[in-house]
Amino acid sequence: MDNDQDFLPINGTDHIEFYVGNAKQSAMYYQNAFGYELIAYAGPETGIKDRASYVLKQDKIRLVLTTSLVEEGTIADHVRHHGDGVKALALWVDDAAKAFEETTSRGAVPHEAPKILSDTSGSVTVASIKTYGDTVHTFVERKDYKGVFLPGYESRKSTLKVSPVGLKYVDHCVGNVGWGEMDQWVAFYEKVMGFSLLVTFDDEDISTEYTALMSKVVSNGNGYIKFPINEPAEGKKKSQIEEYLDFYNGAGVQHIAIATDDIVKTVSELRSRGVDFLHVPATYYDDLHERVGAIEEDLQPLKDLNILVDRDDEGYLLQIFTKPVQDRPTLFYEIIQRKGAKSFGKGNFKALFEAIEREQALRGNL
Repeated sequence: MDNDQDFLPINGTDHIEFYVGNAKQSAMYYQNAFGYELIAYAGPETGIKDRASYVLKQDKIRLVLTTSLVEEGTIADHVRHHGDGVKALALWVDDAAKAFEETTSRGAVPHEAPKILSDTSGSVTVASIKTYGDTVHTFVERKDYKGVFLPGYESRKSTLKVSPVGLKYVDHCVGNVGWGEMDQWVAFYEKVMGFSLLVTFDDEDISTEYTALMSKVVSNGNGYIKFPINEPAEGKKKSQIEEYLDFYNGAGVQHIAIATDDIVKTVSELRSRGVDFLHVPATYYDDLHERVGAIEEDLQPLKDLNILVDRDDEGYLLQIFTKPVQDRPTLFYEIIQRKGAKSFGKGNFKALFEAIEREQALRGNL
């Protein structure tokens, strides 16, 4: 992609910020269960009076957990309305002001104009635009900064002994949007952010006996950022996307896919720490080799751990999905290991969505 086309060069995911009801307790969950290390903190002790934020890191992934300390305001409102959820998908760029200017000039709705944050470690420029629901994209330019995260944050280490589980980087982030809104948001990413359409799944690809959904995947120029966008489709019963929209009260981030180099080791460790995963029946593995061909892994550990496999023209992938990580059936995680495959596990959609439907039925929401 030439410079004229790629008017929004992105180096990768900078961080993902969640607005949560209790950031201190959420931070303990992510440290204990997922092996993230606490690296920074901002709050009353650092001069910020209305909120507390904990920054967690594992390899290239940074999560920020923010809670409101006051009754009113955008953080408290977000949590009241949505429950715990993703507020900002932050993108690492070389020039945040230019990213803001390029996107707003193409129709993006501004959220926060460019501002420079400074402390003794240097300065960071941030700016943000609105995307689906109450979600925003924050552009972060940090080339002049040597601090632990952002100005206003202090280095913080937990007394908890944390051991990582092999999570490497954010592979993709999936958004759920309302009826008939998928194409509008795909067009937003194409026009406003210069992304291109990577793949389309319709309700023929993604359907079960009861429910259906549509999905399109957009990607930035270098492929570092991939955003699948889902919308509900007509089915006999309520789709998982509808259930999400009902409980989240609108569009939002449905799941975050995180890469690992050894999914068997990562998932074994996550399971031992109490992370719940969706379950597919043992019959899924009966014809696995016929479906996906030869793979390097032994089948038994995959079966024991309930890990799914799919193949495309370039290789295969292994993947598994957690159950929602909060009480509302909203956000969950995907753990993915790619062995050449660039796709998203289309061959597993039916088994996966039937697993989600079993959970929905238990909640009385199918």
